This record gives sequence, C-alpha cells and structure tokens, in this order.
Amino acid sequence: MVGALAVWPAAPTGAATDAVLEAGPEQVHVVAPATPEHWDPLTDSLWDYDGNQLVLTRPGTNPNDGVRRPFEYAVVTKGPELTDVSVQAEVRLDESVQVSNRDVIIIWNYQGPKRFYYAHFSQDNTIYPHNGIFVVDNADRRRIDDQWTGTVGAPPAVTDAEWHDVRVDYTATTGEIEVYVDGASEPLMTATDTTFTGGRVGFGSFDNFGRTRHVHVVGTPSPAPATS
Repeated sequence: MVGALAVWPAAPTGAATDAVLEAGPEQVHVVAPATPEHWDPLTDSLWDYDGNQLVLTRPGTNPNDGVRRPFEYAVVTKGPELTDVSVQAEVRLDESVQVSNRDVIIIWNYQGPKRFYYAHFSQDNTIYPHNGIFVVDNADRRRIDDQWTGTVGAPPAVTDAEWHDVRVDYTATTGEIEVYVDGASEPLMTATDTTFTGGRVGFGSFDNFGRTRHVHVVGTPSPAPATS
C-alpha cells in the first residue's frame, strides 16, 4: 500500500452496523453495509440488497450526454469525503463469462457524475476502456494506468464467476494509485494522477452487472471548506 495507508486495520467489532469507525489519529475507517441507508445508486430500480451483498442486477443505461463514462454505480453516502484512501472489497462479475468485455468498477474521489476516478476490473485487456485505471473529468473517461501499451494492458483482473478480493490505494499528495487483486503482493495496475484530491467511494459497472460485499475503506477526511 502507499503513503500513510500502509497498514490495513482489522474491522472493529460491530463494523457491519457502524458507518464510520476510528482507524487512527487522522484517519477514519468507513464500513459500508449493503443497505439503502449507506449507498446511493444512480438508478434505484437496478439494485438489490441481498444480505451482505450489494447487487447491480442488470446493466445501466448510457446517459448519452456527451461524456463517455460508466453507466451505473452506487456511491457510499455515510462518513466524510476522503483524500488519501484505501478501498477494500470483494467483487463478483455476474455477467456470463461468454461476454468478453464484462466488468465491475471501484470508484474513489467521486465529486459528481462527471468527476471521479475508477478502476475497471475485466476479463478483457485488449481494448482501451477495459481493465485499467481511468479518470472522468467533465470529458470522456481517460486511461491513466502505466500498464496500457496502446494495444494491451495489465493481465485480466477477473476471468471467472467467483468472488475476488480487490483493493485500490490512492495517495492524494503524490497522486499514486495502486490496484491489487486477490491479495497479491504487487499491484496489478498503477498510475499517477492528481486531478482530484477528495471525494466519495463507490461500486458499479461500465455497462455490465455484478455485486460486492465486505466494503471497507480507510482514509483521511477531506478538510472542511473554509467559511467566511
């Protein structure tokens, strides 16, 4: 992990029902149970809350508003906005493995529907929008990961219909981004970008569907805006 988030603290007792838990003198530990009180989807009717699982039941719809970006996601509404952040979760792609471009995404530093980062976990790594790290900044999503060569990216993140552990680490001061899959000691994808220095986290899919559970976040709260 990068920066101040070098140690992932264990979830305290009762974390499944608490929204914000102390993780250090300058950090909070945000836990996001699968409930409508903790998540705000773009389209409520596409989502289900199945025990401890947040489920995107079918693909979202292209907004067709001039900015190409993920179609459907839900954002964690509890707790503060975060700068430095480490997002850890289990994810599963529910779309058939016969669909080569299927994906799920983890979002961080979300500031609005056209301003956020996301990591795209896919079984295809041969097309620009698949299996990479992206920034949406009032324009079409832009790929920023170091692994993309112009024709191929990092090895496919998910190639089956099983659960996978994912982790996304972001250090605001340096812009370092590291994306890990299944507890690997080395990141699958890396990038450096300082477009956004604070926001919320989320889960979704570009144009497919899947689910997540056990979402835990450690981060540094964004400074409160100055008042006059």
